Amino acid sequence: MAHEIMIWLGSAGLALQHSSRWMAWNLFLALLPLAFSLWLFSDKKLPQRWWWALWLLLTATLLPRLPYFGYYALHWLRDNRTNYIAWAIAIGLFCLELQWRRTKKLPQRDRPLLWWLGFFGFIAFLPNAPYVLTDVIHLIRDIRTPYSVWIISLVLIPQYLLFIVVGFEAYVLSLMNCGEYLKRQGWGKLIIVMELIFHALSAVGIYLGRFLRFNSWDIITELDSLASVVDDLVAKRPLLVMAITFATITILYWLMKQVTLGISDRNRAIALRRRNHPNPLTISS
Repeated sequence: MAHEIMIWLGSAGLALQHSSRWMAWNLFLALLPLAFSLWLFSDKKLPQRWWWALWLLLTATLLPRLPYFGYYALHWLRDNRTNYIAWAIAIGLFCLELQWRRTKKLPQRDRPLLWWLGFFGFIAFLPNAPYVLTDVIHLIRDIRTPYSVWIISLVLIPQYLLFIVVGFEAYVLSLMNCGEYLKRQGWGKLIIVMELIFHALSAVGIYLGRFLRFNSWDIITELDSLASVVDDLVAKRPLLVMAITFATITILYWLMKQVTLGISDRNRAIALRRRNHPNPLTISS
């Protein structure tokens, strides 16, 4: 019996390890827009534990891929020499922004340049969060492998379910943070419009990533290639796929948003109750 349990645990470990690397990387990319949204749209009153939890998740999901970063960086620089000018402009603008923040001698702006660069990064990486929904195709592939029913039911399906829920919840929280920012700016009526626009952009991004194999950073590194696929995007098949993706994201976002709001209201009610009754077991004499 003990020998069979050890064999089962070994098989379960191999099944988990088989998908853990790409899951960790995709989850890291899905969490990036959430980090951008907290930086761009938070009211600076966010509890420190939220920041620590997010940085812990980002670090944990990045670590498995970290040894390859130097290798990828060298090859990327070698294959993208034509983008040196674009990077030089970006670095120059970043240095100009830092100089402005230090001296305050440049004209005052409602939003600093660094904020707008962060907003561009938010839009570029946002489709990576709902993109995790399409990774269910890997689950179908894994189910077809010779794993036992118990491995599939107790290991693979919970692993994929947790991965997809966390990734898509990052998308929901990102848009909710943006919505709260619009409310504080007095633009609350635009929240639904904002959500639909981001759903549409995410549908386009998911198609570009899943079918044409583009990445978020290709906006800078492969801009010419991206521009060349515009005609392909308006064909019947891509439009149908993107329409279905848009509808799926919209429905799932609404459902997850209601759940998130319900949990938030419940936690707020519990915190209020504890504040009003800090020690309910105390009996007054």
